[in-house]
Amino acid sequence: GWGLGGYNRSMRSYRIGSKRFPELQAKVFNERDIPIQVAVGNYDLGICGLDWVEELSVKYPSSALVKIRDLGYGSGVLYLATSRSQSALTLAGLRSEGGIIRIASEYPNLAEHLALDLRLRRFSIFPLWGAAEVYPPENATLALVSRTTEEELLDCGLAPVSTLLHHSAFLIANKSSWEQKDLSDIMDSLNGGIPTAQERLARKVPAGESAVPSAPWTVGENTIRLALPDGHQQAPIAELLARADIQVHDYPSANGNRRPGTSLNGVVIKVIRPQDMPLQVANGNFDMAITGRDWLTDHLTMFPGSPVTELLDLKSGRVRMVAVVSRDIPADDVYGLRQVVASRTEPFRVASEYVNIADRYARENRLGMYKVVPTWGATEAFLPEDADMLIENTETGRTIS
Repeated sequence: GWGLGGYNRSMRSYRIGSKRFPELQAKVFNERDIPIQVAVGNYDLGICGLDWVEELSVKYPSSALVKIRDLGYGSGVLYLATSRSQSALTLAGLRSEGGIIRIASEYPNLAEHLALDLRLRRFSIFPLWGAAEVYPPENATLALVSRTTEEELLDCGLAPVSTLLHHSAFLIANKSSWEQKDLSDIMDSLNGGIPTAQERLARKVPAGESAVPSAPWTVGENTIRLALPDGHQQAPIAELLARADIQVHDYPSANGNRRPGTSLNGVVIKVIRPQDMPLQVANGNFDMAITGRDWLTDHLTMFPGSPVTELLDLKSGRVRMVAVVSRDIPADDVYGLRQVVASRTEPFRVASEYVNIADRYARENRLGMYKVVPTWGATEAFLPEDADMLIENTETGRTIS
């Protein structure tokens, strides 16, 4: 191994040193950010799933990425799937479909590439932060999702239409680094350490409790379609609803059910990512949603004429939106920051999950020549090497400090 001490689920730092290779310095990112960071040359090597490598490469085929080696773990399959409750769909049937085929996915570039490759007549891509499996059949015709096995796909209520990609963890490199730097010691250390096909099968984790697919919505003219958040907001939202004497059954769910029942007559519920809610409500897929004001603000910053509006502040899960710079930048306020930016020849880098809010902040505060670096989480890891400023939410400020 490389002796990356402290690299585990409970790690408190995003920076890791190697005991075996003192010159090797590693940083931990959200997996989706890794191909981008390697492609732009911020890092020589990266380890991430092949699915995210292809998601970038299919959109930017000339990017400076080199696929070095399949590391033999973290295997999965990208399926184009539909709801099990629908009539079976075939590729030939999809090609002949005259109406709009809606595809929901965390992989919008691959979804668009697939739709064009299949020569679909009319299609619409719903780019998501997650939970694509719950969108068919009411909110999408198809979902492009990653699952370990076909059985796992069936367990979440989907049936495969086509298989796009078999993927696993890959070692990738920046093209210039691969050609110009001596990485032989690191590469040699991998010899004999990559599992064989038989070892991969033996290492597979037994499947946990499977979710029983819930029936699709039965929606009448006056039915209210409600979206509830997944993730860490589930418990406080469930408690808040219970205090209002609103019962939501199986939320949070121990087995991943994303269609909980409720004591409210005339209401149907799906559990989706809060980041996706404003756009989904704007598109008419839901009537109401419980999400953060941060994501609503980011949406309205991009689409000021959106039909989405805030109905009620639930006063739950309060956080602060902050602009943070590295301690290395000699500025105590935005006025000092402008002077720092004015003295630079390179763009000022603003990293954030809230790309529209970040863009507005830099523009309204006249930060000169800047660029927004989109992130998918763990944004605090970007300072100071890969960004000059973060636009981030914080509850206590402990993680950022």
